[in-house]
Amino acid sequence: MPQITVDYSDRLADDFDRPGFARALHTAVVDVAAAKPPACKTQFRRTEDAVVGPDTEGHAVVHVHIGLLAGRSEETRSRLTDVVLDLLRQYVKPTGSLAVHASAEVRDLDPSYRKYDA
Repeated sequence: MPQITVDYSDRLADDFDRPGFARALHTAVVDVAAAKPPACKTQFRRTEDAVVGPDTEGHAVVHVHIGLLAGRSEETRSRLTDVVLDLLRQYVKPTGSLAVHASAEVRDLDPSYRKYDA
């Protein structure tokens, strides 16, 4: 915990400082949601296609999913979501006229969540 997944358009591959974003995000999750630093894990998934409305060109999408163990207040989850969007503004710098559509979601992990470290 937390489990973080970042889906991003391949058009942003060179314009998204993923390691920097992950480090800043982990710090934010520790500060805002009281997570333990070694528990923060982020996976990035590059997607090939993004269609926004009728447009197949000129757009890129970034969506951050954060799963936390239950118990955080709605205020904490909302605050963390706002911090994530601010960090995306800092770490995603598209060149040209590419429109970036960024979003984030902070949710409770299902009670069935389990993990092991090898």
